[in-house]
Amino acid sequence: MEGKLIIFSAPSGSGKSTIINYLLSQNLNLAFSISATSRAPRGDEKHGTEYYFLSPEEFKSRIANDEFLEYEEVYTDKFYGTLKSEVERLTSLGKNVIFDVDVLGGVNIKNYYKERALSVFIQPPGIQELRRRLETRATDAPEVIEKRIERAEFELSFADKFDVAVINDDLNKAQQETLSVIKEFLEKTL
Repeated sequence: MEGKLIIFSAPSGSGKSTIINYLLSQNLNLAFSISATSRAPRGDEKHGTEYYFLSPEEFKSRIANDEFLEYEEVYTDKFYGTLKSEVERLTSLGKNVIFDVDVLGGVNIKNYYKERALSVFIQPPGIQELRRRLETRATDAPEVIEKRIERAEFELSFADKFDVAVINDDLNKAQQETLSVIKEFLEKTL
């Protein structure tokens, strides 16, 4: 039996990655969808582990061949996207595929797979709390934080386009709520 799809989107600092990692540790038969990018590997990143690293030309060729579920050109010739072949590979193994994508990618994947996919939006309790989390993380310069906050305001306007919105005001509660929603979705027959 082919697996189902679980799409996660959220503003940076909402706790999405922490919740996804928690779910991956549960017994849900989940596999993480590895994205493709045209940027060069950083540090110890390996092709097929963190990303599928493609040249900008190969990325554009695959776009032309309709090989992506969703993609975005973040900067000139710096693309990120989800290959249909990656999802087909995992679902054909019976795995449930989990995605960590931006809001536009999330909406596109949901539209493509319809009821076979569950889209989950992880929402911070508010912009001020989001700012506090980003500042506490201490990984970004103040101007980067400002750009992330601006982006977050845009992304929050998409929350109602997702099947479920989970407010992460208490991490343990958000993890349990998300786990419950996902278990229910996975148990449902299509």
